[in-house]
Amino acid sequence: MNGYNIPRLILGLLLPFVKIHQHASLVDHSQLELREDHPNSAVNCKAILRGDTEAIAQAKLETLKVSFRNRPRLTTDDYINMTRECNSFIRSRKYVLQPLSKEEAAFPIAYSIVVHHKVDMFEKLLRIIYAPQNYYCIHVDKKAPESFLAAVSAISSCFENVFLASQMESVVYASWTRVQADINCMKDLHQRSAKWKYLINLCGMDFPIKTNLEMVEKLKALKGENSLESERMPSNKEWRWRKHHEIIDGKIKSAGAEKEAPPFGMPVLSGSAYFVLSRRFVEYTLKDEKILTFFEWAKDTYSPDEYLWASIQRFPEAPGYLPNNEKYDVSDMNSIARFVKWHYFEGDVSKGAPYPHCSGVHVRSICVFGAGDLNWMLRTHHLFANKFDTDVDPFAIQCLEEYLREKALDYQT
Repeated sequence: MNGYNIPRLILGLLLPFVKIHQHASLVDHSQLELREDHPNSAVNCKAILRGDTEAIAQAKLETLKVSFRNRPRLTTDDYINMTRECNSFIRSRKYVLQPLSKEEAAFPIAYSIVVHHKVDMFEKLLRIIYAPQNYYCIHVDKKAPESFLAAVSAISSCFENVFLASQMESVVYASWTRVQADINCMKDLHQRSAKWKYLINLCGMDFPIKTNLEMVEKLKALKGENSLESERMPSNKEWRWRKHHEIIDGKIKSAGAEKEAPPFGMPVLSGSAYFVLSRRFVEYTLKDEKILTFFEWAKDTYSPDEYLWASIQRFPEAPGYLPNNEKYDVSDMNSIARFVKWHYFEGDVSKGAPYPHCSGVHVRSICVFGAGDLNWMLRTHHLFANKFDTDVDPFAIQCLEEYLREKALDYQT
């Protein structure tokens, strides 16, 4: 090897690290800002994020206009066509292709994302959480239209670290299939890379309220523990796992028969489908014989996603477990996994309500956020929030996108 080639080789090895170490002022990231994507001058995101009532009211008014209902939106065909040239797609959609800090580069995150419709929502979610060091498994419901699957597949094919789940489920609400979808991605992510540190599961109506760096800092602070809801099971929910259930005509229904008690005397606690799990916890749940037996027992219960992970979190052999004592109970507000507004808990925060009233609409008692929810939401410690919907209030997502991207670019090291 001659003297000319050695410096070139060294430079090639060092170049990725040089890019990571470069100060923001030395790198032009203006092309990554998302404000240009949102030309609607009637919406003042900075004022909305401050909680300005006039700006929030103006955004609400915009959603009532005929022009809002008739606005152009990207379709599955649009995404299929755009991704025929991946470089052009990535550039035009402003994906971040370099780690924005050394800390982020050294702490990859894995994502399981379960989706079935609204490709524009999925792509916006992927864009804002995308980082080249992370890993993304996408599970598409078997019942989803072929055009949706084709569009998601086309988007995923433009990135080495984004891929479709190797096994898809036909997801039935409140059935085991919802859990299995995440388990399928868990297996794929575990096999894909040994580098990622934590797993976060998402659905198509989630959106982050923290930057990737902020997430890394919070995950590192867990020191190997998990973060998910895990509380005493209310007596009025015990039927969910005490009764045998079956899927009939595409819906899960009680068969009336009593189930046997959980195996190994495992406790059954109340929780949710949302979790933040360490890699060690994921490995344990995929391989431990007792947990696999628990999985089999849970397959004919109602909404197992709302107790399964919460219960395993209390099993003494689980990495990062919490003792099965009510003093260790964790509510959804204490966990960092997800911020959700339930209709029956909304109210006057100064008088003890967990959160203020929803500024959007309610679907099955859950708030679909409006722009007026952002100011309070961004002060919580959660990593993600649910639910968002561009058909209800696209400005909530627009303002979050602008805020998170600007913050991520400004906070580089």
